[in-house]
Amino acid sequence: MLYVLLKVAHIIATAFFFGAGAASAVLKLRADRSGDLESMKFAAGHIVWADWLFTIPSGIALPATGLGMAILADIPMTSGWLAGGIVLFAIAGLCWVPAAVLQIKMRQEIDDAILANRGLSSSYQKWTRYWLALGFPSFTAAVLAIYVMVVKYDFGL
Repeated sequence: MLYVLLKVAHIIATAFFFGAGAASAVLKLRADRSGDLESMKFAAGHIVWADWLFTIPSGIALPATGLGMAILADIPMTSGWLAGGIVLFAIAGLCWVPAAVLQIKMRQEIDDAILANRGLSSSYQKWTRYWLALGFPSFTAAVLAIYVMVVKYDFGL
């Protein structure tokens, strides 16, 4: 019964982790494209809020529930599909952390621009490019981790 509960929690955490990332990307890109600072402020604030509410807790729950299931099922951490999934999840997280820091900086830049009644600095566009450059491998790794875990693809590790 504990295994089933951990599996359900793991699947829900996966949905939150994946969904928050996808929604954040769409929200930011659409708001940025509008050029409207108030829309961008709304999007940036909600993206940071969603990270605290969904991404961080699910990012903690995923390895915790996965480890619990592996222990209960007596699956060695060196099992190819499990090790591969862990590596992919780690890649997603390692790319997400600096992207999250950039999101906070961009939110502050938008707030500063609105307060000073000016346009965005050139740093904002640079940060957005970095954010996208980090977001693509993070999102791709998360998708691949889901695939590896579902089909139990063995990397031969």
